[in-house]
Amino acid sequence: MTQYHQEEDILTEEVGGEFERTPVPKSKLKNWKSFIGMYAGEHAAGTEFMIGPLFLTAGVSAFDLIVGLLFGNILAVLSWRYLTAEIAVKNRLTLYYQLEKICGKKLVTGYNLANGILFCFLAGSMITVSATAVGIPFDMPMPKLDDTLPNGMTWIIIVIIIGAVISIIAARGYDTVTKAANWMSPIIVIAFIACGVVALSQLGVSSFSDFWNIWGEGAEPFPGQTKFTFWHVVIWSWFANGAMHVGMSDLSVFRFAKEAKAGWATAAGMYVGHYMAWIAAALLYAVYVKSPEALSFLNNGQAPPVAPGPMAYNAIGVLGIIAVVLAGWTTANPTIYRAGLAFQAILPKLSTAKVTILAGAIATIAGLFPAFAMKLLGFVALYGFILAPFGAIIAFEHFFHEKWGITKNYAEVAGLQINKAVLFAWAISFGLFYFISIKFDVFLSFVTLPSWLLCGFLFMVFSKYYQKKTNKK
Repeated sequence: MTQYHQEEDILTEEVGGEFERTPVPKSKLKNWKSFIGMYAGEHAAGTEFMIGPLFLTAGVSAFDLIVGLLFGNILAVLSWRYLTAEIAVKNRLTLYYQLEKICGKKLVTGYNLANGILFCFLAGSMITVSATAVGIPFDMPMPKLDDTLPNGMTWIIIVIIIGAVISIIAARGYDTVTKAANWMSPIIVIAFIACGVVALSQLGVSSFSDFWNIWGEGAEPFPGQTKFTFWHVVIWSWFANGAMHVGMSDLSVFRFAKEAKAGWATAAGMYVGHYMAWIAAALLYAVYVKSPEALSFLNNGQAPPVAPGPMAYNAIGVLGIIAVVLAGWTTANPTIYRAGLAFQAILPKLSTAKVTILAGAIATIAGLFPAFAMKLLGFVALYGFILAPFGAIIAFEHFFHEKWGITKNYAEVAGLQINKAVLFAWAISFGLFYFISIKFDVFLSFVTLPSWLLCGFLFMVFSKYYQKKTNKK
């Protein structure tokens, strides 16, 4: 055994195999196939069963949905490839440790807490999705679009069991998460295709014009929902995973990549999941909307429920139940894994497995409340808006620190607990654009990019000022 591999084995033992505070060694790097499986599994998953129907409740037109998703997903893939993956393979650090070096220990603790909790809420919404499938054999009442609280003991028991299983899988580490995704994703993809084909048949579609007319020129949104236009679809689909790509959360994933080209693997998730699967799930809901049950809701001025389990079961039977359960798992698993890494940065004395179980417990509690899943479009926009600007701090420092004459990882170099440049840059950009969103009723996804750019620019300006001021002392 070479000295290099002896050192790697020691390193692996010391950090528990997940390399939370050290660069990933070469022997642990993974090829592009690992990322295709993970991203196809994660993004042809539980969220897709919710988001597709929610687009329909927002009154999108055929052009807005089909063309808007095409462009929005291209922008997302480019963001992963040329920002996230590019930086990840240079540093090979988790997002949380990278931010600690830039922001300082105390400041990044607040970020990690917010990040971990928001990821837990997202994972919780996927536990909700899986529960709608598991509950079918038990004749469980399904949550309605405006439900907030659990609707019965059966719901609570099912959610707790699903959450426990998902948490155990996530706690076993990155390798187990990717293996689970690789095993489940082909089943889920086949199920989505089958659901789409069956739904087209149920809708009587025999030509492309029939398909196009399902959405037609668009419609008024369902009660309580926001009207989506072409630009809503483009920008929302770009930043649906804004926290992961421009927000740099997936530094924790791509630090295992051999090359930045692995970033192209995200296209498997975007076009199998965020394109084909969203449209297939929307078709399922289009079938349900024509049912007597749904029409009774609409006639009473209420939005029909969005319950992925029954919709998939109606289309392809037991395979639909299995697909929805697995789909929820393949989203919740890596999301809980990310949340565990965030909590591990706050509680470094606890093992990754223990903090991941903690994250899973929080996600399970969130899963008891259907509101996180039923308001997924708005929630995803909010968490991307909150977290994405921190990614700008990493990106601007990485690409422009030499040109601006700024010291990288300044909090680590100067021994700062709080880097004021980061604090002020994020607070100003967040405060300004959140005010604009609320005051002028601007959809949050529309102000995510301006907030990201402003945060990165202000960070460079403030860093230049504070570092120059410190150096004069």
